[in-house]
Amino acid sequence: MQQINIQYYNSPCGELILASVGDDLCLCDWNKMPCSEHNKNRLTRYMNADFKIETSLVLEQTKLQLDEYFLGTRRSFEIPLYPVGTDFQKKVWSALLEIPYGETRSYKDIAQNIGNPKGSRAVAGAIGVNGISILIPCHRVIGSNRSLTGFAGGLEAKRILLELETE
Repeated sequence: MQQINIQYYNSPCGELILASVGDDLCLCDWNKMPCSEHNKNRLTRYMNADFKIETSLVLEQTKLQLDEYFLGTRRSFEIPLYPVGTDFQKKVWSALLEIPYGETRSYKDIAQNIGNPKGSRAVAGAIGVNGISILIPCHRVIGSNRSLTGFAGGLEAKRILLELETE
């Protein structure tokens, strides 16, 4: 059984749970929200792993880079990621990584980008289970009418993240 190290991070938009396996970040999620329990369970299932509150180099680097991000001095992350999901989910999450800092895309834009123009709902489902929030920037996806739509950390957290990136 593998060990997944976890730490907690207090962000301006709520507490995050961070997790690493080996030298990679596998979770950056909104603690005590239904999504984080679902994503932790998925990690346990896919990786046959146990969680242990312990730090690692990548967790410390992630905290430092999140500090810089929230201070407005970091626009991209240099953290090795280990997203756990289906091939389709990983394809969607990869497309999210292409959204530049300070910009947004719609679910339809992402669906078109991955070659599935009628797949907006499937894209929304994949975005909804993104377990590496902020670093895989699902907060940059909005409705086609430019409205803020569902976000695992809550719409207020999404608004704060988008405002931070437009300052």
